[in-house]
Amino acid sequence: MTLKRVIIAFALASIILVSFAALLHQQKSFTFSVTSTSPYLVHVYSGIPSLRAITTDQYCLLALPTTCFSVSNTSQAPFNNGTRTQIYNYIEGNAGVQFRGICAALSLSVGLAQYHLGVLVKAGLVSFIRDGRYKRYFLSKKFSKKEMLTISLLRHKTARRILEVLLNRKHMSHGELACEVSITSQALTWQMKRLGKTEFVLQANEGLRTIYSLDENSAPLLIQYLTLVEEKP
Repeated sequence: MTLKRVIIAFALASIILVSFAALLHQQKSFTFSVTSTSPYLVHVYSGIPSLRAITTDQYCLLALPTTCFSVSNTSQAPFNNGTRTQIYNYIEGNAGVQFRGICAALSLSVGLAQYHLGVLVKAGLVSFIRDGRYKRYFLSKKFSKKEMLTISLLRHKTARRILEVLLNRKHMSHGELACEVSITSQALTWQMKRLGKTEFVLQANEGLRTIYSLDENSAPLLIQYLTLVEEKP
């Protein structure tokens, strides 16, 4: 019985040693490539059929089965992910949408949306501008900065309402416009300072009255922007 145990133990030890030697030989056959991208990107080493070596520099840190890890360079392939494609398409159809609007419309968690938007921004496909505490997103190179600011402003309900009223009424005094939009005189003054940056609104003084009107040459462009943001978050 003792001899049988010794033989079994010897056989098991031999198997372990042979397996370890084979693994060492495979590790030596690794090849690697270093890209010029960020040093924090993951590199994939080839050479072992069933393993991938994961590293952040020239030193191999860990080898894991390929079924446990999926590694890709997302900066080079921004549309290799369905969620990213959804986000891009939604921004294309909703220029100037807020970050929270994207999350709500696509049922995405904040963290997931931030990650995929970061990839799209880094790839130069999507850009954003600040709107107070918020970010509003656009497809890159589709709008000028002035256009993005105008679209962002029109996504504010009160500002949009003021411009819609002026489109219909042509000329209105400060008091008449405040009454029509149902806001205070002070609130209208603040709104008109913001709208003045769009160059759509003209202001003139008639005695003690302030008269607002729209620049007729800019009216077609304003109508285009209003249509773009209509009924959208």
